[in-house]
Amino acid sequence: PYDKGRRFGDVLDLAVYDFLMGNMDRHHYETFRAFGNNSAPIHLDQGRAFGRTTHDELSILVPIYSCCSIRKSTWAKLLLFTKEEYRLSDLMREAMSTDPIAPILTEPHLLALDRRVNIILDTVKDCFQKKGMEEVLLEDLEHVKES
Repeated sequence: PYDKGRRFGDVLDLAVYDFLMGNMDRHHYETFRAFGNNSAPIHLDQGRAFGRTTHDELSILVPIYSCCSIRKSTWAKLLLFTKEEYRLSDLMREAMSTDPIAPILTEPHLLALDRRVNIILDTVKDCFQKKGMEEVLLEDLEHVKES
């Protein structure tokens, strides 16, 4: 199921998503059978997310560093998060500021997001050194085949 359709890129994105949240409890994901390999994964069970602010569980990034692949759009978005005006911590802080139960995340959780963005970028840069940028960055629709 990973050689065609969108699933391979989605699994890589899921690893990025889980690492940013510190979710070490991803056992599986669900999909809509009717869409086959073009179904987006359904992300269930974020129960362990945003737990430990001082520990970055690098094993969550295994799909990224073992396959040495990431979508171009994901790479571009992560790079954007390193710019002063688009830091992920600031964007999340602002997005959650009007929530009735704010603050949803503590300041250490928000700062962990910025630190983890940089760890992901460093991981991908290591892959660039091993395989070259062209081999690492996936076109977003590269694995989608017309049926």
